[in-house]
Amino acid sequence: MKEYNVAIAGVTGAVGSVFLSILEERKFPVKNLTGLASARSVNKKFKFKDEEFEVIQLSKDSFKNTDIALFSAGASRSLEFAKYAVDSGAVVVDNSSAFRMDPDIPLVVPEVNADDIFKHKGIIANPNCSTIIMVVALKPLYDLSKIKRIIVSTYQAVSGAGARGIIELKEQTEKIIFRREDEIKCEVFPARIAFNVIPHIDVFLDNGYTKEEMKMVYETRKIFGDNDIKIAATAVRVPVLTSHSESVMIETEKKLTVQECRAALENAPSVTVMDDFKNMIYPTPLDSSDKDNVFVGRIREDLSSENGICLWCVGDQLRKGAALNAVQIAELLINNHLI
Repeated sequence: MKEYNVAIAGVTGAVGSVFLSILEERKFPVKNLTGLASARSVNKKFKFKDEEFEVIQLSKDSFKNTDIALFSAGASRSLEFAKYAVDSGAVVVDNSSAFRMDPDIPLVVPEVNADDIFKHKGIIANPNCSTIIMVVALKPLYDLSKIKRIIVSTYQAVSGAGARGIIELKEQTEKIIFRREDEIKCEVFPARIAFNVIPHIDVFLDNGYTKEEMKMVYETRKIFGDNDIKIAATAVRVPVLTSHSESVMIETEKKLTVQECRAALENAPSVTVMDDFKNMIYPTPLDSSDKDNVFVGRIREDLSSENGICLWCVGDQLRKGAALNAVQIAELLINNHLI
């Protein structure tokens, strides 16, 4: 089997570490691996297949002889350095928001729009984590009937804000338990996250929605190739360590039964159905943490819409919502001889 030189930009970050584990788990054909990060991480060590590597500083010269560059170093670094990777002959799979809405750059979820990889000109964008989780769950239903409208509320884990988000939740929780609430600091989130929920992720825009919410609107339309879908999103941060949850209502062109929807989801790739309300079976964030699939339950008719279906889905945003989706894109590139 042919092997490939792989570079990971942002190897020391939350997604970078998951890149490493997924590449190893899926036996990705890595010939040489280069771990890149900012200057402050230089000379740190990371492990891959029981071998220890030193982190190298991300620069414009980092991508010589690289076939695949997996970026998760933030939008500003993607905008600065991705072009150098492409110029060096690599295909970039970028996990930031830098290129997602560029009309010339495909935005890909392999279970939904795999053929879009053929349109790439050196860069393929990885969607927002909440968008990925939702569209994996909705694609089997979209195939039954075109979706006209989506209303989604997300319940997003603190790890979506990186390692600092996890630390802030743990430290605040400890201070509350030991009655030291006066010592609580809110540095990552705009309000206390421990024992609380915050209906605010990313910056507010002039329309009253946040940037995170509008990402779901624009990205979902681009991935489905359907600008007619009406979408409203509310993004909420919750005191959960890993895995995002979403309450989703859809309105379809033709009426779908709960049984049709459940059957389609049970046969869909990357979906696990946990849907038996009589026995209180439904997915929670803990069910999907460290798992690859999107878990779906609470499938029921929407009582407010003639052609409406409601469902609940959860997914590990560091895996399927980020690193796994990017690695799957790289696998598509290999399998279609595009590298």
